[in-house]
Amino acid sequence: MRIRLENLTKRYQEVTAVDHLNLEIEDGDLVCLLGPSGCGKSTTLSIIAGLEQATEGAIYFDEENVGGLEAEERDIGMVFQDYALYPHMTVQENIAFPLKMQGWKKKDRIEKVKEAAKMLQIEEYLKRKPGKLSGGQQQRVAIARAIVKNPKILLLDEPLSNLDARLRIELRDEIRRVQKQLRITTIFVTHDQEEALSISDKILLMEKGKISQYSSPKEMYMEPQNMFAAKFLGNPPMNFVPGEKVEDGISLLLGDENVTVKKGTIHEAGELKGSVCVGIRPEALELCSTEEEAISGVITGIQTLGKDMYIHFRAGEQVLTACVGWEKTFSEGERVSFRVKRLHLFPREGDR
Repeated sequence: MRIRLENLTKRYQEVTAVDHLNLEIEDGDLVCLLGPSGCGKSTTLSIIAGLEQATEGAIYFDEENVGGLEAEERDIGMVFQDYALYPHMTVQENIAFPLKMQGWKKKDRIEKVKEAAKMLQIEEYLKRKPGKLSGGQQQRVAIARAIVKNPKILLLDEPLSNLDARLRIELRDEIRRVQKQLRITTIFVTHDQEEALSISDKILLMEKGKISQYSSPKEMYMEPQNMFAAKFLGNPPMNFVPGEKVEDGISLLLGDENVTVKKGTIHEAGELKGSVCVGIRPEALELCSTEEEAISGVITGIQTLGKDMYIHFRAGEQVLTACVGWEKTFSEGERVSFRVKRLHLFPREGDR
């Protein structure tokens, strides 16, 4: 089912939580609403679900305006951060509850529950109570309950926040597998960029109730449209240095050691002239043996994160971070040089 939002707005007295959102989600896509706490992503989801009413605007499921429908009339399945399971019911009874409310016969309910439980790999827990399950198992039950009635839309509000890192990875992959198998239009709210980048068809990045960028994960990471998107995605974050567009390239204003970069791919957020802010991701800095057309500086710190090693180095007045391999040994105080493989240019003042 296709979802369309037109000028969706939600105000709480003087606070605008969602500010004239216009958005189209294609049938069968998984879209992540991503952003920091308080950006309006959960409020947007609640309005789509019918749990809150919009102050202005319209919501369409295909061509039907559903703004006047109650939540139970919208044919959605919803999964919450806290599982929201009934502790006195068994897993089977929890999953079957939506079907019971719709008047399904017991025999048919049992068959549908078995299908959903098999899909989420929880058949062996059907007779248990939720209190006897782990957090990951409880969330699988919540997802099974959400999909058992074959809803046209699946909404998930921070569903993995209460799980440890290993379980988050396991369950996010499971959610994507189930979503693809059912071909169900899905909206997934998260503040975790890794979750959004790993499972989405598209990401809606929100800032202060507005759309910062709406694009594929690859495009959002490789071609951020503004400074907010560039800063929010990336771990470690993108390096930023002042720059100047000159005739033969981009001059990086590092202080006493300005560098003009003539080569490399440049992504430009709009038509820019003169003074710019230059963004360089740590992995876009390539170690080299010459200082010509390179950023050179002294190592101030070394950090290892799993398979990656990050070098922090001071170049003029700027401290930058570069991602390097394990092939070479580095030490603090050592002088290093890096070529820039890719640049991002933004207005010096901030967002367009």
